[in-house]
Amino acid sequence: MTSTVLKTGFDSEFLGTTTGIPELSAAKKADAVVVDGSEVIDYTHFSLTLSRTRKFAIWVAWNVDGGALKALSRSNIPFVKDPRVPDEFQVGDELYRDNRLDRGHIARRADLCWGAAAQAKKANRDSFFFTNITPQMDDFNQSTKQGLWGRLEDAVLADVDVDDLKISVYGGPVFNADDRVFRGVAIPREFWKVIAFVVDDRLHASAFLLTQNLVLAEALDLDEFRTFQVALTEIEARTGFTFPDALKAADTVGVQLLEQVERQPLDSLSDIRW
Repeated sequence: MTSTVLKTGFDSEFLGTTTGIPELSAAKKADAVVVDGSEVIDYTHFSLTLSRTRKFAIWVAWNVDGGALKALSRSNIPFVKDPRVPDEFQVGDELYRDNRLDRGHIARRADLCWGAAAQAKKANRDSFFFTNITPQMDDFNQSTKQGLWGRLEDAVLADVDVDDLKISVYGGPVFNADDRVFRGVAIPREFWKVIAFVVDDRLHASAFLLTQNLVLAEALDLDEFRTFQVALTEIEARTGFTFPDALKAADTVGVQLLEQVERQPLDSLSDIRW
């Protein structure tokens, strides 16, 4: 691969207004991998913070310029560990061999491939670092309903008059104490995503939670996927960090849904409150 000295991370001013990055609790900060004096690790068009104990990203934040996206191939790009991060804090191919677990991008590869040709190609390669990968069932993006998860960014760009066709996205796994362990690794069963965008000079933020109910015995099996639209405060309660006040004020749900145990999963993109 080419040089891994990556200097272009997530841009908090990308939307023309400050969105910021998650602020870790004291416990999460103590758990964060530090690279070059910071728990924020930068790549091309995205940044993340990595958990030392869980070995996956606590959060990933990325910018998407919908008007400058490039259609680039993923062929012949290997998944690799980030050489800046000690191996003991990363999960590599040893988890994914000979089973139904996929190496799933948190920051979508297609979201990152924008800008000048060289920059887009670099972002394409950067997306394959294992720091941006979590284990997902092999039909995570193929399931009829849960195709929603991979289409959320596309949907907001297609269905909403987003200023300048630019969005900023935050995402990652939820670390639960009772996550099932497979090959010595606790496998997240829930994932979250927040999409921030500007319409008529006003910031909006929409938050989502996906559950993948895993049965891990001698074989890997899947019960079902469900996607919910939630409040940003629910994601905060599940993850141990806080979002910047500007994002919470822009929440398109805007109410605390944590106690609504009977809420219904999203069945289609038209159910989303942008």
